[in-house]
Amino acid sequence: MTYALELKDLRKNFGKTEIIRGANLAVNAGERVAIIGPNGAGKSTLFNLISGRFGPTSGEILLKGQRIDHKQPYEINRLGLSRSFQITNIFPKLSVFENIRCAVLWSLGYKYTFIKFLSGLKDANELAEKYMEMIRLDKKRDLLAMNLTYAEQRSLEIGITIAGGAEVILLDEPTAGMSKSETSRFINLIKEVTVGKTLLTVEHDMGVVFGLADKIAVVVYGEVIAYDTPEAVRSNAKVQEAYLGSHVDEEQAGGH
Repeated sequence: MTYALELKDLRKNFGKTEIIRGANLAVNAGERVAIIGPNGAGKSTLFNLISGRFGPTSGEILLKGQRIDHKQPYEINRLGLSRSFQITNIFPKLSVFENIRCAVLWSLGYKYTFIKFLSGLKDANELAEKYMEMIRLDKKRDLLAMNLTYAEQRSLEIGITIAGGAEVILLDEPTAGMSKSETSRFINLIKEVTVGKTLLTVEHDMGVVFGLADKIAVVVYGEVIAYDTPEAVRSNAKVQEAYLGSHVDEEQAGGH
């Protein structure tokens, strides 16, 4: 079976320290997966490995069955994986419409020939209008991105990610810095615009995790110790133990 994203015995060392220690994960197309775990568990490192920011020490990362470990981030992006939110990826001095249109043009490949670009501009404009409506920013069409509220900028980012044609989307703490009401609106927006797409998110807010995810992957000391539905993960003894500290800490201390 070909998974949308698969990690096979993934390991990453920084010097002599092993941060990711044989992580395995298989995500089906269209699933929404939240990656959770205590601070320092390796969640961000996993995202950096998947998106090509770091190369793994050993193991494999497959996107729709194709190896992507050791590829450059832009190559991985071209294959249909996009990462959003860690670094704001909007153009602050372009309007909402222009930001979305850039992503559409990128996905259609019009950056290559000027003649093709001109003929395709009408398609791109129509698509950009459609994505702006999806993210509820059509009323802010001509506003510069820098003048949007924080939550609106986050919505624009998700619009850019979707408009760029990504099938597998990585979101780093998408609701960080948002109020409760903004968070709940934003979660609904993410669910709406990512229908049919594969979503992985790193998130500390457990309300968001349970509101968004079909499955939860629990990362502790660089390993995926549980991967299941929210209900099953909530009642998993290993997970409860990890979050309460207890034996895992003792084992870790004894292992050095």
